[in-house]
Amino acid sequence: MSQHPPAQLEAARLDALRKLDLLDTPPNEAFDRIVRMAAQLFGLPIAAVSLTDVDRQWFKSRVGVDHCAIPREKAPCAHVADTCSMLVIPDLLEEPFYRDSNLAATGVRFYAGAPLMTRDGFCLGAMCVLGTAPREISASERTGLADLAAMVMAQIELQHAMGRVDPVSGVPNRNQFVDDLSDLAIERPDGEARLAALVSLATPEQISSAVRAMGAGFVDDIVCEAARMLRAALGPSCKLYHVAPTQFAFLAEPGTDLARFCDWLAAWVALRADTTTARFVTTATVGVAPFAIGRSDPFELLRDMYSAAHDAIEGSHRVRVFSAEQNAAFMRRFRIANEFGAALEDDSQLRLVFQPKIELATGRCIGAEALLRWRHPVLGEVSPGEFIPVIEQTSLARATTRWVLERALRQLAAWRRAGLVTQLAVNVSAVNLLEPDFCAHVLTRLRAHDLPPEALAIEITESALMSNRTLAAATLEALTAGGVQLAIDDFGTGYSSLAYLQSVPAKVVKIDQSFVRDLDRDERKRALVATMIKLSHDLGQLVVAEGVETATVARFLTGAGCDQVQGYLYARPMAPQQFEEWICAEWTLVRPRSARPSEALAVA
Repeated sequence: MSQHPPAQLEAARLDALRKLDLLDTPPNEAFDRIVRMAAQLFGLPIAAVSLTDVDRQWFKSRVGVDHCAIPREKAPCAHVADTCSMLVIPDLLEEPFYRDSNLAATGVRFYAGAPLMTRDGFCLGAMCVLGTAPREISASERTGLADLAAMVMAQIELQHAMGRVDPVSGVPNRNQFVDDLSDLAIERPDGEARLAALVSLATPEQISSAVRAMGAGFVDDIVCEAARMLRAALGPSCKLYHVAPTQFAFLAEPGTDLARFCDWLAAWVALRADTTTARFVTTATVGVAPFAIGRSDPFELLRDMYSAAHDAIEGSHRVRVFSAEQNAAFMRRFRIANEFGAALEDDSQLRLVFQPKIELATGRCIGAEALLRWRHPVLGEVSPGEFIPVIEQTSLARATTRWVLERALRQLAAWRRAGLVTQLAVNVSAVNLLEPDFCAHVLTRLRAHDLPPEALAIEITESALMSNRTLAAATLEALTAGGVQLAIDDFGTGYSSLAYLQSVPAKVVKIDQSFVRDLDRDERKRALVATMIKLSHDLGQLVVAEGVETATVARFLTGAGCDQVQGYLYARPMAPQQFEEWICAEWTLVRPRSARPSEALAVA
């Protein structure tokens, strides 16, 4: 009597059923109320909302029966699901197909079931009523049973729409993940060790590119395809959650070995990379986080998994286990970015120090570089090598440069009024060169402090020069025309072409300290630095070497024709008053003689 639909159609029906996340869920009063109403309206002892799974009929709600499931084989509700039509059996014993069924064996004689139909045309099972005696059904009762089935489906759709299931993938969402993890903690309060995984289908940049090129529907297709693949790989016993637009999470079975779990995940990622339509435009990564049930906050667990998945983007392995050490480093970077804004408004945290620039030919200090320092109220002194790269990636980069520029010009003006005439250099980032009003702002602030333009030097890195050649070049030309000196900082560490450097109106090239360090012991570095100096001179530029710490290095640089130097051999970066005292004492005797490094450092 029962004729199963084609395998492909049945697979789609089961997929629709699982998307609704109804199977093996706790009782629900809304469904129980409908089932009680059905039993009362028909005057029958048994009624149920019966869902047709692969090999069973599972009762979401039931009255008059103790068990929650029966085998699908020869179950009338299975026939309803297969045919998508109402089924009425006045007497099971009179039907050869059902005469030896499980229902008939329990004493059931009458059955009537109306299909539970989704909007997509899939039948989930039946709203059924059963009796222990043969019975007929009237036309009005047929209509009533169909109405009850519609009420069940309305309730299913209502729950589906109330923030528990993602509308794109049909998979339980983050809210459900959090609730289920909390319920699990109540069921198993012993702190059982488990593994959780988060699958990230693509980087934010890849998603942005995909939406721009193909539209949002393309991303929806990627998500749905991944959801199908993951459900198939995990099987019915493992619940999948759609926790973010392109991210899925799930828990491994209890007792799963971490290494084997990661190997299995890596195999899935490789399979997806070989078979999916998005393999050429997206990169999937997986973050794995061990946790203890009841002792880990669900949101913190999600964060840990996301952190590991994000770290996997940079590595050669697409599956990464959460690292507390790496997370601590990330949290510190985030704190730095998050709290630097307050530092800009609090003069007690930020300050400028000044490192002299020494002319090798005369040994005289001919200027200084203004360097930013940060004393965090909790973290203490934060290295500029740590916080500046972080700040340059945020919206605070512009405000930071303006803070430094204003304080540097204020100090420079104060020194000039006191009779100390010198030049100050200020570092700017790539963001500043892209500001249409940057040059105007610099020249305006110089005039406000009654300073000539040549009193200021702007130092820019090679990477800043290359970020937007046209706009950066226009800004640099305007600064040069205004009389501000330009210097290329950290020369040799970037990726700019010599042809482009030749066109930059910079009068100074600063050789990065990474080339100067150990110069006295590294022949290849000496050859490289000598070449840099000659090349820069051929282009008509002065050369400054950073990081000079020994007299031997200073002598080599002098012989190679280097024009100026900075480094601990002459002075460490100093506060304004220290700089004044130092420059007054060392105005003509800053040139290193044959002093040992320790003696020279004492000058600072």
